[in-house]
Amino acid sequence: MVKFYSSSETYPYPFPAVTLAYFLRYPNPYSTHVLSTDTIARHFDPETQRLTTIRLHLKRSKLPAAVLKLLPRSLLGASATGDTQTFILEKSVVDVKEGWMDTESRNLEWTGVLSVVERQKFVRPNLSTGGDDARIWQGMEGAARRHGFINFGGARVEDSGSGTTDVTSSVTLHSHIGEAWKKKREAAREGAAVEDDQPQKMGFLRSWGTAALQRNIEKIGLTRAQRSQPNAREGMKVVLERMREGGLVAVLEGMRRDREDILAGRPLAVSNRTGRDDE
Repeated sequence: MVKFYSSSETYPYPFPAVTLAYFLRYPNPYSTHVLSTDTIARHFDPETQRLTTIRLHLKRSKLPAAVLKLLPRSLLGASATGDTQTFILEKSVVDVKEGWMDTESRNLEWTGVLSVVERQKFVRPNLSTGGDDARIWQGMEGAARRHGFINFGGARVEDSGSGTTDVTSSVTLHSHIGEAWKKKREAAREGAAVEDDQPQKMGFLRSWGTAALQRNIEKIGLTRAQRSQPNAREGMKVVLERMREGGLVAVLEGMRRDREDILAGRPLAVSNRTGRDDE
């Protein structure tokens, strides 16, 4: 079984600003669970005008109580309270000539329990299909400097009001819990030591059947994805608003303040928060 969730959004900001905000979105008041972000690889193809970036995010997470009831913590690598950390691998491709960006993020932990793949497509509306080079490149020069949206000096830039960006997001969830147990049973038959610190719980799970377990785990993951997506959008909007008000300097200053507050354990003032920020 596979669960699927999708949503769409239109940001009232030009495509260059939205794509830049995507790379600068952590930390923000809606992502206090993100501990670090590292760029692993980046390549720009001068012929296709495409920028490919691979990044690794380390996120703090609290497993849902329903999952803790279903599975032993030793299998999930969680603490007694369900607190754990997970690495997220993110790949993005930006086509500055055609005006689109594709992103894909997937979890590197717990893949034997639940694989979560999030995809997003950012598109500049009303793309030119002809030879109108001026319209294709409008607002794209100089990493969004010349379209008048970014001010690297930090002064306020008046928004011309032109330009929007359409975003389509999807999350695919697939549980592989039965496959992991099959390997364990095979190892047990071969005489390998099988972890059995909670035998009653594991026995109860086996009585459910693989399909039922997968459906329940995927349902829990889907509920969390539905709650976390609004926070992700609000986080992007915070970065974009900072960019509008004070340019890149304001974005970097906001990131610094957010990071200091997160490390100090101080609450970040936000409104319209949906659910926990570590979901």
